Amino acid sequence: MFITKKALNRRTFLQGAGVTMALPFLDAMVPALSAAARPAPRLGFIYVANGVIQNQWKPATTGVLADLPPILKALEPVKDQLNVISGLAHLQADTFGDGTGDHPRASAAWLTGVHAYDRTQPGVEVRLATTADQLAAREIGKGTRVASLELTVDFPTQGSCDSGDCFYVNTISWRNATTPNPAETHPRIVFERLFGDGGSAAQRAAQMRDTGSILDSVIAEVGSLNKVLGRGDRSKLNEYLDSVREIEQRIQNTEVQTAQSVELPDRPVDVPDSFDEYTKMMLDLVALGFRADVTRVFTMIFARELSTRTFAHIGVPDQHHPVSHHRNDPDLIAKKARIDTYHVQLLNYFLTRLQSTRDGDGSLLDHSLILYGGGMGDGNLHRHFDLPCLTAGNLGGQFKTGRHLAFPGNTPMTNLLLTLLDKAGVEIDKLGDSTGPLTL
Repeated sequence: MFITKKALNRRTFLQGAGVTMALPFLDAMVPALSAAARPAPRLGFIYVANGVIQNQWKPATTGVLADLPPILKALEPVKDQLNVISGLAHLQADTFGDGTGDHPRASAAWLTGVHAYDRTQPGVEVRLATTADQLAAREIGKGTRVASLELTVDFPTQGSCDSGDCFYVNTISWRNATTPNPAETHPRIVFERLFGDGGSAAQRAAQMRDTGSILDSVIAEVGSLNKVLGRGDRSKLNEYLDSVREIEQRIQNTEVQTAQSVELPDRPVDVPDSFDEYTKMMLDLVALGFRADVTRVFTMIFARELSTRTFAHIGVPDQHHPVSHHRNDPDLIAKKARIDTYHVQLLNYFLTRLQSTRDGDGSLLDHSLILYGGGMGDGNLHRHFDLPCLTAGNLGGQFKTGRHLAFPGNTPMTNLLLTLLDKAGVEIDKLGDSTGPLTL
């Protein structure tokens, strides 16, 4: 084998009569012995609500994962890629004398480690913090068309917000302290964010170029306004410009990448009636986005806090949230465990898909880190310690996997987030109530 500095363009593609197909990541796409050979890291954050049945979730022993507990049994095919992590807490989700709202504070704290205020208190504004996914998107997502995806498969419903804190239960992603990122529910919109309207690479390139010219004119116009505005308005204008620049950068990234296309499925038209089919479709879109390197960061809510969803197809016609308040009733405990198990089965569907997709010298799962869990450990008692938490993937060898790691009780979960971000190349000193990285 000859060692050279020549490499096949990562965006090389095959084109035939009416068909454009991307090449997977190949050894020939990087110079031999180059550090650039490592595929880009991908991060995913999947949220499940209302706690779990602890004695069916937590492995019986620490160290090497031997027998998986009942709720996690479905993950047997990817067991060697897992780390189950216990002992973590989000104490910032506890009440600090500001009323009810344990559920909203649970999801609000999950990726921030910040206490969310009870909105029933007069004069208290909606405020949180930049979430871990958005910190990652700013770094590892900045070279992609879609810096991050924010998704949910548990639709918001009227009257489903504890204390009116809908902002805190309907999304787990916040761009900054005052800007929650809406979680998308519709597969067609997700598809179009990732791949436009479909069509050929040339059609998508033309569409993006047209959009870019409009944005250029907007930037020119608002730039001239800056000369005649007062300080306060200039500040507002600059915030607007920052948003425009971000969109422009996304378009420029798309134009650079238009040589790359993927073999696309038919564009989704509607939300499937089947929750199982719907969730798998959304997960398939994420996997496709990862494979095409259109996006590298996503959040998804499998179940939001206070969820009223029912699961008749698995023998649980009751609503999720009331079932979680089982009051030690064996029948309700069994139903909650069935819901928890079903969510893990959906997770396994996604992880096995990533594991079966080649990416460089390994699989998409090898080069990803998927965090799965929630901000409430015990849904019956509203406790925010002993959080359900597991990771899958190793970010290209950054983590040893196949273990149950037990940390001292009430270890801030933000310490784990800090660690994951650092391994993904996102350097921050502190996140919420973090006290330092974990040794994984």
